[in-house]
Amino acid sequence: MKILVINGPNINMLGVREPDIYGKNTYKELVKMIKDHCKAKGVSCELYQSNHEGDIVTKIQKAYKKFDGIVINPAAYTHTSVAILDALKAVGIRTVEVHISDVSAREDFRQISYVGKYAEKTVAGLGFDGYIAAIDHLIGEDR
Repeated sequence: MKILVINGPNINMLGVREPDIYGKNTYKELVKMIKDHCKAKGVSCELYQSNHEGDIVTKIQKAYKKFDGIVINPAAYTHTSVAILDALKAVGIRTVEVHISDVSAREDFRQISYVGKYAEKTVAGLGFDGYIAAIDHLIGEDR
């Protein structure tokens, strides 16, 4: 199985950005955790982070027929991007949406998820462990 993990804007600032919400661990630590978990599970993974909506759309489009699953934390684009939703629908790849924080307990504008309209599952509020839960779901090992 081959999984693409996509992270949206400001995820590269983990450890610096609002550590009371997102924790003190860095993006580099997140990448290592995901790669180590995938290796232990015998899963191939590629990680991608961008602060640009169009680049994320292009990455999703290029995943067509190359990946078996997508784990995506669209970050702020969760609440605004019909383009990312449309790209996911176009490629038809199984997708799990991830959020480090519990977005349901945050500001009103964070209650809308365009990606969630396509994703087969949303994992929120588990910190970095949400990515592990998403990967496990895609490989059929839900916790």
